[in-house]
Amino acid sequence: MEAGASEVWLCPLCVLIIATSAAVLLLWGRGGRSVGLMVFGVLLCCVIPSGCFVLAFLSVCYTVIHCTAGRQELLLPAQGKSVLITGCDSGFGHNLAKLLDRAGVKVYAGVLKENGAGAQELRRVSSPQLTVLQLDITNTNQISKSLQFIKSQTGETGLWGLVNNAGVTGYVCDAEILPLRILRKILDVNFIAGVQMTQAFLPLIRKAKGRIVNISSLGGEVPLPGFAAYGSSKAALIAYSGTLRQELSQWGVKVAIILPGGFRTNILGNEEEWSKIEKEILSTLTQDVREAYGEEYICSLQSRLSTMATVGSTDTTPVLDTITHALLSERPRGFYRPGPAAVSFPLLHTFCPTWLFDFIFSKIIRYNRVKPAGVVSK
Repeated sequence: MEAGASEVWLCPLCVLIIATSAAVLLLWGRGGRSVGLMVFGVLLCCVIPSGCFVLAFLSVCYTVIHCTAGRQELLLPAQGKSVLITGCDSGFGHNLAKLLDRAGVKVYAGVLKENGAGAQELRRVSSPQLTVLQLDITNTNQISKSLQFIKSQTGETGLWGLVNNAGVTGYVCDAEILPLRILRKILDVNFIAGVQMTQAFLPLIRKAKGRIVNISSLGGEVPLPGFAAYGSSKAALIAYSGTLRQELSQWGVKVAIILPGGFRTNILGNEEEWSKIEKEILSTLTQDVREAYGEEYICSLQSRLSTMATVGSTDTTPVLDTITHALLSERPRGFYRPGPAAVSFPLLHTFCPTWLFDFIFSKIIRYNRVKPAGVVSK
């Protein structure tokens, strides 16, 4: 009787806590999606009473983080500082290059295509202080040329910041059918190349006692179906960055990791790239694996990518703000998690029972309703 009685009042209490958190967020001026997540939490409490305590705890943590994240802080002067950003063709890197240039930072914007649309726009709208560099981060010769050029420009001052932003998703599909060539490419671009860039430019950064900012992902902390290779590469980057942060502190160099969640960029690629990989999957799978998944399921993955490409916020301001803070704050944090999903998903993954986490994600991430052939036939 006592256990039953406790359940009767525990669930309404947890619902009250979540509702109070939502009210605080509204009063604090941080409503919208945040409150939407709280409402979703209340609904989950009603559907899954056994998990209501965990959800109430997460709502309190989420509210505390969001109400303290907006505090204003004086930043270091931007003038006289130089920052190298990779992956400036589009997305976070492109927008960050413009933002830092307007702030007075000497920006070196690395691009994959120096005559591409993104590079041309940067030259057109930015000040003479911004320099566009041809920089494929997997190309050792281009890294060396960029290093020598920046070294000649910065002299004894050194390089204040390196933002390892360039990255690829590769392809979103089941881990079993992802070609190893694609897996190696993802690891090379998202992790190995970032390590190579860091090692190459660290002497200049050490000279300035500057900053290294690595752009990882929510997927590096939380396992997301379809993102086995991407998530693994970003998890490796998180571990590497944490080690660097501790090792380089004795030199006065600070390292930060950014884990965005819920933002829409061009990182997923385009239909032409997806079609090539789809053909590669169909041509390289063994007969038994191909029969288990079925051609219908494999070909349906492109529609899932098309749907995912339209999901998420196009406002990258939260990400840009955190990178700027990591570069120019006197006391930058080791970790930044811009975006509601970047906070709520890791908390769910950490504190929820595995079965509850898997159940919630099965309801949230439903981009593809087609099942593998072997699953349908059971």
